[in-house]
Amino acid sequence: MTYTIALLNQKGGVGKTTLAVHLAAGLTRRGGRVLLLDADSQGSALDWAAAREGDPLFSVIGLPKPTLHRELPSLGASFDAVVIDGPPRVNDVARSAILAADLVLIPVQPSPYDAWASSEIVELLRESSVYKADQRAAFVVNRRIVNTAIGRDVADALADYQLPVLAASLCQRVAFAESAAQGKTVFETQPDGPAHREVEALTDEVLGLAA
Repeated sequence: MTYTIALLNQKGGVGKTTLAVHLAAGLTRRGGRVLLLDADSQGSALDWAAAREGDPLFSVIGLPKPTLHRELPSLGASFDAVVIDGPPRVNDVARSAILAADLVLIPVQPSPYDAWASSEIVELLRESSVYKADQRAAFVVNRRIVNTAIGRDVADALADYQLPVLAASLCQRVAFAESAAQGKTVFETQPDGPAHREVEALTDEVLGLAA
């Protein structure tokens, strides 16, 4: 059975594509057959795949359509996991991605502004729970400043939504940007670096939620 993970937030610039690409790579490294579905009309995940030289790490397709929840069962049938890189706004495509997902991850930067901006996607999740009673959702902190803790004000703001915050987070590291420019991941460009370890921890935690 295919497990579908959607990364969604109406606020742009929170690093959805970085998280989606690296989560897909982490799951692939664990032996899974993974499809990365680019549901963003800007096509950032597709651009990443096009920049890559050599064999692809995993399959990448574009489907920024409000019917993706109906099309995904057939598209994803041969995969163990589908990772959806969602649109940077709440629209019909985002609603469709929620309906398709078993797990929704909401990327936020460690800023109260990002926390406050998550209200609309959280409300959509509450609405969708009528149709997806078993769906899980959580915040994932991205672009955390190295050697700093998540501010207490951010944690307090997220707590208002009554959704868990993943323990694993990705820091603001040049390694992620450098790997993206080559259509690669930090697993390939910095296999012994801290960014690698952060993605491994994120993959572990997501697999725990999927169990």
